[in-house]
Amino acid sequence: MKKASINLQDLRRKIYIKAKAEKEKRFWGLYVHVCKYETLEESYIQAKSNNGSEGIDKVTFAEIELRGRKEFLLSIQKELREEIYTTTKYRKIEIPKAEKGKKRKLSIPTIKDRVVQGALKLILEPIFEADFQEGSYGYRPKRSQHQALRKVQVAILKGKTIVLDVDLKNYFDTIRHHILLKKIAIRVDDKQIMRLIKLILKSCGRKGVGQGSSLAPLLSNLYLNEVDKMLEKAKTVTTNGQYSNIEYARFADDIKILISSHPSQRWIINAITKRLKEELHKIEVEVNEDKTNITDLRKGDKITFLGFDIKRIKSKKGKWFPLTTPKMSARTKVIRKMKNVFKINCSRHILDVIDQINPIIQGWVNYFRFGNSTKCFSYVKDWINTKVRKHMQRASKRRGIGWKRWSKDFIQKLGLFSNYKVCIS
Repeated sequence: MKKASINLQDLRRKIYIKAKAEKEKRFWGLYVHVCKYETLEESYIQAKSNNGSEGIDKVTFAEIELRGRKEFLLSIQKELREEIYTTTKYRKIEIPKAEKGKKRKLSIPTIKDRVVQGALKLILEPIFEADFQEGSYGYRPKRSQHQALRKVQVAILKGKTIVLDVDLKNYFDTIRHHILLKKIAIRVDDKQIMRLIKLILKSCGRKGVGQGSSLAPLLSNLYLNEVDKMLEKAKTVTTNGQYSNIEYARFADDIKILISSHPSQRWIINAITKRLKEELHKIEVEVNEDKTNITDLRKGDKITFLGFDIKRIKSKKGKWFPLTTPKMSARTKVIRKMKNVFKINCSRHILDVIDQINPIIQGWVNYFRFGNSTKCFSYVKDWINTKVRKHMQRASKRRGIGWKRWSKDFIQKLGLFSNYKVCIS
């Protein structure tokens, strides 16, 4: 939930407070707020800040700014008010997944559709945020991947070392529209809003919510909210005094359920697995049996969560703790990306190359600046420094790496990103 204008912030705050206080309330009169120029403009600003690519119509933000942002937004407002707005087909692309050879399908809406979806999200998000559960972290206001990771770390420290790693089969592509609409209607009593949502869902096909759309994160969280409620209840009923036997963290369709390793709590594993499948069956979501597994961290095994490997090891002081490091594939991916930059720009000045590398490495480091990433960061930093030296050596028509010729101080003065400090988790 990014910072919006004062009036819109105030409206969203009021909606949230009302929804939090009155759990049975159904909201009406929302459509007029979606149609407001202020809401559409905020949605446009947020969409533009994400640097998303163009949709199937090939219209870019640069073109819209050239023609006039205000006219663009006013035309959308007119279509919404007159209820003549129609959606455009998504542009389908595939991006590589962490697993070798696997690809994730993304559906990219046009900027116009992105603005409408973003406006809808701005108004609907506070309603459903009031109902979402503590263990849900994916794409929610004031929540992050690092918070989800921290919850897993704390659970492991407290002895919950049996991990049920749940993988949902093609989750975003299998969301049933009729079930989703029923969930929305529990809180929304506005025919115009429901009509608009149906229109957006229809553009995704007969089922599914397109990954890449502005509404997808909110709707996908809502769809799994009953699963979260079941897990919260399981935490409550299995708590003995001050000791809880279950913890969980969900980020979108990535679910980690951590269970106490005490022998008396072994029954929980089968019980929670059974209940989870029952709740998922209600919303017609399948578990990928091949990728869903139970890991016992006491045996030295590791789990993977949000780009990190987590393993339980003993510290030098003899205490067990969750070693949290970037996945090897994440390190390989960022190095491969930078290697490509050096290759493409082999004949360009090093300062031009650094200008292209800095945003890549800064974004990567900022994400992985958590847990026990120091060793990984040192490797990446040394690799980049070596590549920079080699680049300058070739430009000077010299062989070798140039350790003596190019000092650390000289490399630093070139403006190469150098803040590899890891935050204390």
